[in-house]
Amino acid sequence: MKVFFLSVLFVLPVFFTYAQERPYSTKDKEAIKYFALANQSLDDNLYDDAIEQLGKAISADSKFIEAHAVLADVLRGRWRWAEAAKQYNEVIKLDPEFNRGVYYKVSDCEIHTAKYADAKAHIEKYLAYPALSPQSEMIAKKLLADCSYSLDAIQHPVPFNPINLGPEINTSDDEYMPAITADENTLIFTRKINNNEDFYKSEKLNGKWQTATYLSNNINTPQYNEGSQSISLDGKVLFFTGCNRPDGLGRCDIYISTKKGDDWSKPFDVAPPVNTSGWESQPSISADGRTLYFVSNRKGGYGGYDIWKSTLTEKGWTNPENLGPNINTAFDEQSPFIHADDSTLYFCSNGWPGLGGMDLFVSHLGKDGQWQKPANLGYPINSNGDENGLTLTANGSYAFFASNKLNGQGGFDIYTFELPPALRPHQVTYVKGTVLDAVTKHPLESAVEIVDLAKDNPVYEDYSSADEGYFLATITTGKDYGLNIAKDGYLFYSGNFSLKGRETKDPFNITVYLQPIEVGNKVILKNIFFDTNKFNIKDESKSELQKLIDFLTRNKTVKIEVSGHTDNVGSNQSNQILSENRAKAVYQYLIANGIAAERLTFKGYGETQPIATNDDEAGRSQNRRTEFKIIAK
Repeated sequence: MKVFFLSVLFVLPVFFTYAQERPYSTKDKEAIKYFALANQSLDDNLYDDAIEQLGKAISADSKFIEAHAVLADVLRGRWRWAEAAKQYNEVIKLDPEFNRGVYYKVSDCEIHTAKYADAKAHIEKYLAYPALSPQSEMIAKKLLADCSYSLDAIQHPVPFNPINLGPEINTSDDEYMPAITADENTLIFTRKINNNEDFYKSEKLNGKWQTATYLSNNINTPQYNEGSQSISLDGKVLFFTGCNRPDGLGRCDIYISTKKGDDWSKPFDVAPPVNTSGWESQPSISADGRTLYFVSNRKGGYGGYDIWKSTLTEKGWTNPENLGPNINTAFDEQSPFIHADDSTLYFCSNGWPGLGGMDLFVSHLGKDGQWQKPANLGYPINSNGDENGLTLTANGSYAFFASNKLNGQGGFDIYTFELPPALRPHQVTYVKGTVLDAVTKHPLESAVEIVDLAKDNPVYEDYSSADEGYFLATITTGKDYGLNIAKDGYLFYSGNFSLKGRETKDPFNITVYLQPIEVGNKVILKNIFFDTNKFNIKDESKSELQKLIDFLTRNKTVKIEVSGHTDNVGSNQSNQILSENRAKAVYQYLIANGIAAERLTFKGYGETQPIATNDDEAGRSQNRRTEFKIIAK
């Protein structure tokens, strides 16, 4: 399964036929004999034999231009770039006007060997020829852009200090395509043993990766390859690529598996229209689990392999949408990674200006909802070889990738490096929580929602796990969020996180105890807001009030008291009046939205029931609150 290093090489024909409208440049019969034998070997796909025979032809006559040219073509087709460039340059030395295609080909080889100045001179010579075909001119201009970019990039290197993850992860076999959870404690990657690809995982203990173990017999198979995966930030859902499976729709399909306790479920094929009879691979799932980015060669794209996206709705996955010409080119784009900020995309491409082969790029989502033209990650993160499969930590500070060029444990190894600040995504942190029964302390599977309060828009909707009560969600800095947790038979939980004017990498760790619906139990409504000394409900409160309405609608026999509370700033009388008016405002809002008045009462307690000190602002802000209490069930 070629899901790791897939590349469609857009080139002029690899082998020239060199039609004999003119005599050979040699009259040496021995040279011509070996040249003819080499052409016969090429017809039979015996490339090593052809290389040997062409070498003999050149030994017989070192000025045999056609032998140099064909040998160069064969070596280039075998990716022996430096040797091929030497032969092409010999052709140019012997006859600068032998064939204009030689200048394109030698430039291509020189880019692959990082000889960018030579490559630039040769491709400019090629472009100076008249009557190039549109396809040839387009490809040549792309190579020229590569040369110009590379010469500048090398003069302005970016910081790059790759660190091998060590023998707990890397072995003498190939390890690649790392994926990491938001808390950075679980790493899942692909390992290839005897040409079979399977998933392995490692857990971090006391800051150190533990020896990687086989992921699951429910996912890995002995007869098929599994690879190119994306794990949800909470580590509970795995998207991956499987090829040629009997339950697949095409050559390669995207599959999903969910974590069940310590193991994983049997994977299932993502339904159309995501998977088709063609080739779909390299998934990357957004932080909210609702947008799937992937690579496909389906019709309607811009090049060979394009990046597409599909959104999960109540009716299933939407018809995939191409990310457009600011991401995709006439060449290949692969290995998308959507960061947890949901607005920064990393991917690899051989279509945008780079240092040769597949380079890594980053694009940001603009205010207009369109992806901006990508930026190359720079030298030496990118090189004249292929760079592929970059993933980032949730905080955006560190990247993970695989390489076979850094003298590792053997083959491809997984490395990490600190990403230069200019290349990082927007700052995010995460909320990591556990939901428990307040009485039994047992884990609860509960609905968890995080809301952008300013937009009244959910940014996370999922369930805590049944076995651990665990959930994890990422949030972007610079906003205010509400956290709501609900389960039938329990009072819901209300919390908030304010990240306005605050850049933090520190996660929010929280344990939530849900109280059963019993008379006397209370809930602090932390996301109901009023202006100072006023009782008009602010718009940011609507999501929280809707949660209370939903709770009362589901529990039709429950009656509640809405209570208002203040700090001790101001007179007792003014605080009493303010608390009553705020409680009354909530009471009236509930009635206006369909809750029967006989199920509701309201009361103001002023400053008489503090839950924290009034000696500082942090305590006073907790005392300024709205609550509801069960008075009948």
